[in-house]
Amino acid sequence: MNGVLCWSVTALALMGTHAAAQDWPQRPVRIVVPFAAGSSPDILARIVNEKLASRIGQPLIVDNKPGAGGNSGTDLVAKSAPDGYTFLLSVNAPLVYNTVLFKNLPYDPFRDLVPVSLAATTPNVCVVSNEMGVDSVKGWLAAMQRNPGKYNFASTGSGSISHLGVELIKLKTKSFAVHIPYASSGQATTAVIQGDVHYACLPPVAVMPQAKAGRLKALAVTSAERSALLPELPTLRESGVPDIQAVPWFAYMAPKATPPALVQRMSSEIAAVLKDPDTKRRLQTAYFDAVGSSPQELAAFMNEELRRWKPVIEHAGLKPDN
Repeated sequence: MNGVLCWSVTALALMGTHAAAQDWPQRPVRIVVPFAAGSSPDILARIVNEKLASRIGQPLIVDNKPGAGGNSGTDLVAKSAPDGYTFLLSVNAPLVYNTVLFKNLPYDPFRDLVPVSLAATTPNVCVVSNEMGVDSVKGWLAAMQRNPGKYNFASTGSGSISHLGVELIKLKTKSFAVHIPYASSGQATTAVIQGDVHYACLPPVAVMPQAKAGRLKALAVTSAERSALLPELPTLRESGVPDIQAVPWFAYMAPKATPPALVQRMSSEIAAVLKDPDTKRRLQTAYFDAVGSSPQELAAFMNEELRRWKPVIEHAGLKPDN
């Protein structure tokens, strides 16, 4: 009898959760982007939100909370009410890499957040200042190897994929350059154009318009294979740098204890939007490859990213300020 009663209580609870998911949302949903307006995740959120709002029947409000390399906004969501009205759209570093880089991270993304969907990826593009006077990966790497310490590079922050990707290149090519972090990809791109730094590997939405205008030189993509979005650019592997795969990715997360049915509903709605031909076209125009995963697939992906990059961070002896 007790077993039947327990089963009934559990069944009723599950039915209530699924009913709540069907009735959700009853008011606007907040999407926290832990970076400034105009950043890659901000652009992605605004493109997806347009169709997502029509599917769920409520507005989605982008709430930009930049600071501490994405940690501030990510921590905000980790400590938000798990009621299905606050979600996070964040990137590699705050969701994985910073767990290795920072000793006292104020949140644990694997414990305090729950995966919703891997939304998109984009290949970083390695670009050099026109003042550097090189026009190929071979020339770029040769210049760094001949002059260790002479050159510097920009990133979107310590521990970002634009930072770690270059650190991996340095390890593979036994070269050295000084890291200079910036608050955004726009600022880092401007630094390359002005010659304040010599090179960077940054999102294409930031650098390709400048490369096409001749203000800097695009050399290669950091993805394992050539990108269909940038077919004219070789991979670093093709250019003689082995074992390089440093790709920015963008994922939706929710606060821990958000009802699973709400998480699954949001994940399904995001996946449907990312399959929409018009949304895919708009994302491709901004150099995003739409994905749309299940929560379980995103969890497995994040664990694989941790296994891939933890040795790189530790081998390079990286700290939040280098």
